[in-house]
Formats: sequence, structure tokens, C-alpha cells
Amino acid sequence: MQEHFHFTTDRVKLQKQYASILLFVSAQLSSIQIPLQRRNHHLLKQKDEVIIAVHVLGKLLGFTSERAWHQFVIGNLFPKELFPERSRYNRRCRVLGFAIKWIRHQPAKPAKRGQHHAYAVVDSLPLPLCHPARMQRVKRFRGIADMGYCASKRVTFYGWKLHLQVTDQGLPMGYVVTEASCHDRVAAETVMTQIPHPYNLGDKGYISQKLQKKLYEEHRVAFWTPVRKNQRIRQSDAWKQWMKRKRKVVETVFSILVDSYRITEIRANSVSGFETALDGILLAYSLVVLGLVER
Repeated sequence: MQEHFHFTTDRVKLQKQYASILLFVSAQLSSIQIPLQRRNHHLLKQKDEVIIAVHVLGKLLGFTSERAWHQFVIGNLFPKELFPERSRYNRRCRVLGFAIKWIRHQPAKPAKRGQHHAYAVVDSLPLPLCHPARMQRVKRFRGIADMGYCASKRVTFYGWKLHLQVTDQGLPMGYVVTEASCHDRVAAETVMTQIPHPYNLGDKGYISQKLQKKLYEEHRVAFWTPVRKNQRIRQSDAWKQWMKRKRKVVETVFSILVDSYRITEIRANSVSGFETALDGILLAYSLVVLGLVER
């Protein structure tokens, strides 16, 4: 499917998307001092902001193959002699991973204390690394990833789990990637305290009075979840329906990230490469949510 972009992409729209991303990245990158010591700085074919903008554009268009994306860039955005070769481009993307992460946090900072965002929702998404038939013999990220169970999909998978916090408008905030077997409660505090929002909602996987008390006392973060049938606490039907309706935003975000941005198909074979790709996807989606880039 990705090869068809060569014949079906509107180059005018592509240039507009690239220009919008480059403008945003350049504005954010100018406010930080990138601690990179390069002996061959004068030999760089493109600046750091261009490399980051190209990386984010690839995630915006749904490319999962770095080879296919590099070929697409050479054929549509830059001539071959003015753009780094594929291996060097990929290395520079990984080196600039910390800058991509920093830039991704900037659009979410107004939501830190509830500005323009009424509440935030926390949930988890399985990130399988192989087909279920290969779980017992797969070597990719062996020793880091493991097998886990997704209750909502009723499936066992090998890989990681993405714990993500989004605002009521679908803007990604904090996230944590853990092994697939990690329970949602374990990662909840880390996710919600990266860019803390004062009001948060979760599903039954986050039920823990100890967690709710700790979040409020230490971080002034209120966290509400549904209750189980065997709990003494009783919630009204209106409250249950309201919470169910408000939590749909995170399910919508996951659906878009999986179907349009292909977040479950990241092909990186290193932790740094995987993290850089994930941050690129979340940054591209954030720019679309904010209306800064046209999808």
C-alpha cells in the first residue's frame, strides 16, 4: 500500500503538510539548546528541524517501513544529493529522539492544570510485536517484552502495553510503555504525573483506593473509576452512564492511532528506535488534533 503513495499523493498537499510541521518544529526547537557535539557539522545535508519534520510527516502518512519512507522522501520532497542516506537519516532520528519527545510535550502543557481541557482519560493499548502463532519462538525484544492478556479483546499477545493519558478533546498527554504483563494500576501514577491534569477518569482496571488517595494527597490529582458489583460503594446509574460516555474519547483515539497511524505496526528493532517512532506518531496526531496540520 505504501508504494502507491508515489502515484496517488497530492504533492501540493504534501508540501503544505511538510511546511506546517517544519514551521511548528522550528519554533519549538529554537527554544532549546540541543547538546549534540558533531565533528562533521559542516557536512550535514539537512538541519535537525528538517530531519524531525520529515520523521513526523512519515508517521502522519502512516508509513511503517523506514526504507519505503526514505524512498518516498527522495522521490517527492528532496533530491537524493540533498538528503542523508537511509542509515544516516535513521541514526539522526534516533539521536534526536529526546528533542522529538520534548516537542511532543509542548502542545499538551496547557492541559497540565486543566486549561481549556475539562478532564483527562487514562487507558492502555496492547502493542503486539508478532503474530500469536510465533509468540513462543519470537526473538524480537526477548528479555524486555513478554506475554500478556488483553481482557477487552480476550486475546493473549507478546509485546508491550501502551498506557496513555488523553484530554477530553483527544490530545495525548503522558504515556508509559511497559511489558505486556504489567497491570494498569502499576503504571497509572507514572502516566498521570508526567503532565498532571486535576481531573482524571479510568476503567475498572484502575480500581484502587490506595492509588486514588496517593494521587490526590501527593499530586492533587482526582481520579475516578467505576466500581465492581461486590464493592460497598454504590454509584448512581446516571453517574455510570456519564462516565461511560466521557471515557469513549480514549477508545476513539486508540482506534485512530491503530487504523490511520498504524501504531501497533512499528517495525523498530531497538528500544530507542521504537520510542522515537512512538513519539513521532503521537506528535503527528497531536498536531492534527490541534488543527496545525491537515490529515
